[in-house]
Amino acid sequence: MTSRARAGPVVQRIARNRVFGDDVKASRRTSRVTPARDARARATALEIVDHALETHGDRIAIAFSGAEDVAVIQYAALTGRGFRVFSLDTGRLNPETYELFDAVEKHFGIKIEYCFPDADAVKALVNEKGMFSFYEDGHKECCGVRKVQPLRAKLATLDAWMTGQRKDQSPGTRNAVPASQVDPVFVGAKGGEGSLMKYNPLTDMTSTEVWDFLRVMGTPVNALHERGYVSIGCAPCTRAVLPGQQEREGRWWWEDAASKECGLHSGNVSDEAKKTQEDREATEEDIFEHELVRALSHDQIAALRDEKTHAETTLAVLYAPWCPHCQRMVDGYETAAERLTPNGITFAKFRADRDEKEWAKENLSLNSFPTVLLFPKGRSGYIKLGSERRDADSLRIFIESVCGKI
Repeated sequence: MTSRARAGPVVQRIARNRVFGDDVKASRRTSRVTPARDARARATALEIVDHALETHGDRIAIAFSGAEDVAVIQYAALTGRGFRVFSLDTGRLNPETYELFDAVEKHFGIKIEYCFPDADAVKALVNEKGMFSFYEDGHKECCGVRKVQPLRAKLATLDAWMTGQRKDQSPGTRNAVPASQVDPVFVGAKGGEGSLMKYNPLTDMTSTEVWDFLRVMGTPVNALHERGYVSIGCAPCTRAVLPGQQEREGRWWWEDAASKECGLHSGNVSDEAKKTQEDREATEEDIFEHELVRALSHDQIAALRDEKTHAETTLAVLYAPWCPHCQRMVDGYETAAERLTPNGITFAKFRADRDEKEWAKENLSLNSFPTVLLFPKGRSGYIKLGSERRDADSLRIFIESVCGKI
């Protein structure tokens, strides 16, 4: 069923055909849409949306997450064409997101097509691993069940889909998002490679441009945006970001930045991006170089972990020198070392990227960088700092909460 927006068409057909001329003609001659030329990247978001709707009709749908990607729906309404919208209800969304779904349906006079995960798959995952397993072993499995599988089923009924991805959302995974492409991950209704087109009409817009557009148009938006939330997903995996942080740093914040795709857009992580990450990990520049911070080798931290009774209290940071969160922690960690070393606390560091990463995950509870571990005197094992407050005072409070007043 195709929904008709209330706003009238505003796209100038002549201008649009000038931008898309060759592709429009090709799509009328063949059963497969010709991949976009470079010229499409210069088209406006409105022109891209109009072209996609004209080309695919009711065989294309807009993927709506409940965030600022509502701009794609607003552009679709401005074309005056019929359009479809679908959303993935994972069962873990914020109340504000459900409220936005309702507001969008009423504002545009449409019915969102809701997609749900397989109940048996969700039940099996939760019964086996609990409600919050993603904090321990990463978000991929949960996203696979709650998002990727229902998305795959939905896309298998379509010829094309539209998303709200932008290049500036995440330099690590989205800096090369094209305006349109043959979907590199999913397949469409016709089956096989190349059977699904993917359009990203907002790709060349900045966050400021998107929000200026939404404000001018009076488009309903998620109330969480007013509380510092930028990229919005499931409630347990979304939080507000601080000024200067990238949008998607509020998603799966306990994981490496390079992993922050849920699987819906995993094709974004290009070979070039992977090579960039490898180059970062190859750096020899170190951090935490204060004389009071002891560098531990693999054998040394393994021995510390295996001690039956620790002879002294040691605070150790598992880090990667290229990680911005680790870099921001340096001053606080070194200040704590200056204050607390005279009181018998040993401060240490262990570089846990490169070949050490998998071992550290299995043996030192590494989920993200930095990870801070306390090895208390007179005890065995370690205690992991559970918060992201890593300033000098917070580190002191953490140590004293376990070892007593220093």
